[in-house]
Amino acid sequence: MEVSELKSFLRIDDDMEDKEIESLQKSAEIYLENAGVKKLYDNELYCYAIKLLVSYWYDSRTPVAIGKTSKNLEFSLNSIIIQLANEGDSRDRKSVV
Repeated sequence: MEVSELKSFLRIDDDMEDKEIESLQKSAEIYLENAGVKKLYDNELYCYAIKLLVSYWYDSRTPVAIGKTSKNLEFSLNSIIIQLANEGDSRDRKSVV
């Protein structure tokens, strides 16, 4: 995914924070990988999960008290991660059949 696509999602026009956005994208990839999701940039759901994480982290750069994360983000992201992780499993099962 290009930084320009993330900037469009974040509604950012200038280039001043490109490095920060790239860093957030890499962090989101690692976050999803640690959750059992393979890097799947050809999958729209994977791309949306990256955008959700980058957007949330970009907008929430101030310290947050533990337990104060957005429940909406938590629910939607957990649901997406489960679907993406299971997609890899279902692809493996289909190739065995």
